Amino acid sequence: MNKPLLFSLAAATILTSNLNAHSMYERIQSMELQMKQMKNEINRLKATKTKNAKVQSEKKVLLKKPIVTQKVVPSDKEENSEEEGDSVEERINDLEENITELNKASNGSHLKFNVDYRFSVDNLQYKMADGSEQGNDSFMTNRLWINMNWKATDNLSFSGQLAYNKAFGGRSGIEAERSLYETFDWITNENAYDGVVRVRSVYFLYKNDTFLGTEVPWTFSIGRRPSTNGHLVNLRDNDCASSPMGHTINVEFDGLSSKFSFEDVTGIDGMYLKFCAGRGLTNASPRFSPDPYETEDDVPNMELAGLIFVPYNDGQYGMAMQYYYATNLIDAHNPLNQAEGFDTVGNLHSFTANITMNGIGDEWSDYLEDTFFFISGAISVTDPKDRSGESANYGGVDPTGMLGSKESQVGYSAWVGLQMPSLISEDGHWGLEYNKGSAYWRSITYAEDTNIGSKLATRGDAYEVYFTEPLVKEILSLQIRYTYIDYAYSGSNGFFGNTTGTAMSIEQANAAGYGSSVVDKAQDIRFYLRYRY
Repeated sequence: MNKPLLFSLAAATILTSNLNAHSMYERIQSMELQMKQMKNEINRLKATKTKNAKVQSEKKVLLKKPIVTQKVVPSDKEENSEEEGDSVEERINDLEENITELNKASNGSHLKFNVDYRFSVDNLQYKMADGSEQGNDSFMTNRLWINMNWKATDNLSFSGQLAYNKAFGGRSGIEAERSLYETFDWITNENAYDGVVRVRSVYFLYKNDTFLGTEVPWTFSIGRRPSTNGHLVNLRDNDCASSPMGHTINVEFDGLSSKFSFEDVTGIDGMYLKFCAGRGLTNASPRFSPDPYETEDDVPNMELAGLIFVPYNDGQYGMAMQYYYATNLIDAHNPLNQAEGFDTVGNLHSFTANITMNGIGDEWSDYLEDTFFFISGAISVTDPKDRSGESANYGGVDPTGMLGSKESQVGYSAWVGLQMPSLISEDGHWGLEYNKGSAYWRSITYAEDTNIGSKLATRGDAYEVYFTEPLVKEILSLQIRYTYIDYAYSGSNGFFGNTTGTAMSIEQANAAGYGSSVVDKAQDIRFYLRYRY
């Protein structure tokens, strides 16, 4: 058997010692180079094998023709050709075995890691309701994501992400009594709080091409969800979209999802239905208490369930809808003393729908073909819990009601965006976005990557322009982004009750004595350098 000794020896050398490589990076690079060379050799051998098979087939056809009267005996050359075919097959098998071993040694039998590091500096400016000004001219942060993936079988895979997000140097500790809000579970990895590496997402995914005998591909997943930087909001963040629609939900949470694709059975491009459910707050006492993990009566479990329906998406034109219902939502009992905990204030319905155009027109121009346009509308409906007879909250706030009203209130939000190719490079882009929210608009978008607060939660008007440009392929990039928010009502980034979520006009807030703590206008000028590999 004629084995490819060159590649076998190279593989053995790399797998054992690789003395010429001075780092793990160099060893991995060497392995990848060897695998590439082996794959090229396999392609060449397969081409040779195909050519030989074609020649043999043509000869067999000629031998079958009746015009040949004498007995045909294969020549030595033909016998050698058949033997060469067997040899090619063996060489291909040997090369594939070597590639498998190299793949195992590099990353094929282990978790695959990649990193996403971002340095950013933000200029944050606020104008308060009383006319005073606050801000930070240069808020610098380090953000690191460590991504982990492993596909155990064709149907089962694992994904996880560790996160680190910290301001340069040590935080000053100003208003330390409010620091617990910064590590609230929904936003624990989105705030530049401390130097702790935390789990941002971790889950397994099962998928199959059939469901209960039907030709419906489906998936099931459970764990800590990849539920931030969802659809549409991912554009300006230059990320792949996670599952939820970012207009109405952008927080970390734990739960499950199951997706069913109907494209094959209906013939409609991109049609699917996805069910989601999660728990935003667990009703349980601490482990080291008289009754570990006992159910506590004052704060019930906070649950969320919903679905995403995409009726059509052909890659250029698409439409999507999302609905969820969140129960037992909370507000701070006393925002100035977190030890007093939270109150359960009620439930929330949320619905959003969007239309997208990934390429404008039909070959009108190369520029328009690479332009992305979207428009999204959303509605929120509160369902307050009746808490009449309970003691008033801090400052005498009536405990019954949500967002400052005892009655169910409907909030509205509209969002439009345009992302266009860069005029400098082929891979860069720039974008414009605008969104507007009504007085009782409420989203659950606390983890949105905007340091002045979620722009999509704005009760008022928000404007944004950004420019993203690659510096070294897709590995190193920069972005300049400007976000401006003109609030018409207070409570845009508060919780759901009357303590932090009350919707007062800026004039009312100032007249009530809250002028120094209610933001009227805010802006964030951000510059970042981002390394992904």
